[in-house]
Amino acid sequence: MNRTSHVLVVEDNDDDFETVLEAVQHAEIFHPIRRATSGGECLRLLHESVDSRSPLPAFVLLDLNMPGDDGRDVLRQVKKDDKLRAIPMVVLSTSSNMRDVDFCYANHVNAYHTKPVNHETHLKILQQIFSYWLGAALLPTEPMPHRP
Repeated sequence: MNRTSHVLVVEDNDDDFETVLEAVQHAEIFHPIRRATSGGECLRLLHESVDSRSPLPAFVLLDLNMPGDDGRDVLRQVKKDDKLRAIPMVVLSTSSNMRDVDFCYANHVNAYHTKPVNHETHLKILQQIFSYWLGAALLPTEPMPHRP
């Protein structure tokens, strides 16, 4: 089985997650979508995949502002972990604060997008993200090195 067979969406807002699902349908994306509603849940799912040698996500679509472990914590921890570092991380946040943007790129985010307030624009940006990362980009097939 391909280890990059799904997308992990880290989003605590149900309406925003519904927009993600709508965008996937419009973009005719056939990769399964898995959801984590917190940074802690995202990290747990990623580490469980590593431990069980289950498929890792093709990419992670990451919200920054969540209660508890937020997207910044997730990004920092994933990019420091040899077994997870190669997974592309794409931020989609309401924040357009340049401190957040600079922080994310300093911590090796692969792309940073702001969530538009307008539903149709939000939908279009999500479709572009999914089309690019699952249609145009070459992704690692084995992001995690296996060590005995």
